[in-house]
Amino acid sequence: MKKQAGFSLLEILVAMAIMAILGGIMVGQFMGATEKANFERLKADIAAIESALIRYHSDNFLLPTTEQGLESLVSKPNNSPVPKNYPNRGYMPKISEDPWGNSYQYVYPGEFAEYDIYSLGADGEEGGEGLATDIGNWNIDEALKALKSQD
Repeated sequence: MKKQAGFSLLEILVAMAIMAILGGIMVGQFMGATEKANFERLKADIAAIESALIRYHSDNFLLPTTEQGLESLVSKPNNSPVPKNYPNRGYMPKISEDPWGNSYQYVYPGEFAEYDIYSLGADGEEGGEGLATDIGNWNIDEALKALKSQD
């Protein structure tokens, strides 16, 4: 009689169990990495917009109104107050969307700071908790700390 070569059912089950355990460990290691990356991108986007607003203010001695919005950093606004020293290329090539694909919000004068720049969060609606909370130039550092403390 010839002996067949191969693995027994028990060996296959043990190998699958080991792979499942290792897979679970790896998923645990990277869980939350996407959320952290989204918050870091949000922080960088808001910093870039704030920098453009500072240049806008330095050149024109005023800030865009809420009605003019962030688009006034890309192209010269036509409604009052019209900036007098607006550069030909604007202050930013474009205003990117937040990490969840929604537009950044801008309010001047702001409720929390001189001006408020914020994202509506993952749900794209006002308010919310966790990833769905509104995150802006007034609370982004606290939001990052809260996310990091969940580790």
